Amino acid sequence: MEFFLATLFSLFSIVDPPGAVPVYISLTGGMEPKQRNRLALFASFYFLLILVGFFLAGTYILSFFGLTIHSMRIAGGMVLLSTGFSLMGGNFAKRKGYDEKVAADSQSRSEIAFTPMAMPLLSGPGSISYLITMFKQHPDWDERVWILAAILAMGVMVYLTLRSAPFLFKIFGQGGLSAIARIMGFLVVAIGVQFIVDGLVHLVGEMN
Repeated sequence: MEFFLATLFSLFSIVDPPGAVPVYISLTGGMEPKQRNRLALFASFYFLLILVGFFLAGTYILSFFGLTIHSMRIAGGMVLLSTGFSLMGGNFAKRKGYDEKVAADSQSRSEIAFTPMAMPLLSGPGSISYLITMFKQHPDWDERVWILAAILAMGVMVYLTLRSAPFLFKIFGQGGLSAIARIMGFLVVAIGVQFIVDGLVHLVGEMN
């Protein structure tokens, strides 16, 4: 249970569902509650498919490109550093690929659950690289089942966050959600530093 909670907390910090609330509110403005709730459900479902797919296929991706787990740790740590700094800087959506062009394109589509909501806003490079590293780092399927459970729990949390997005935006406002994002960003930076340190330590150990 302790491993499950640690994984879930790390995922929550990286995904940062509250950070997607302002974008979700702007994209669903004028929608009926029933339509908005349906969009939240599909976005959460796509989010789960993306993360579970990359988690299970992670070892094959590494072997296909001839990558070691240590290089993946370092690369993933650098991605997490970038994600964390963008969270603290308040430009998370832009750094994850959501810009004016994507916003204009999404407004012209009836289905926005997959993109930009599920990808790239919720399941970005940070969470994907984190899960690929976790898969390789924990070869025991007893631990991998707990990681899958954490991904599933994260999907439920994403759904509940999006479903209650209007309420959360009313309570916290833009300022409150930005403050939460900055706190999450600091934690993501710490996770990224730990990934890089672990990767470098193991690389140096193998060289010696």
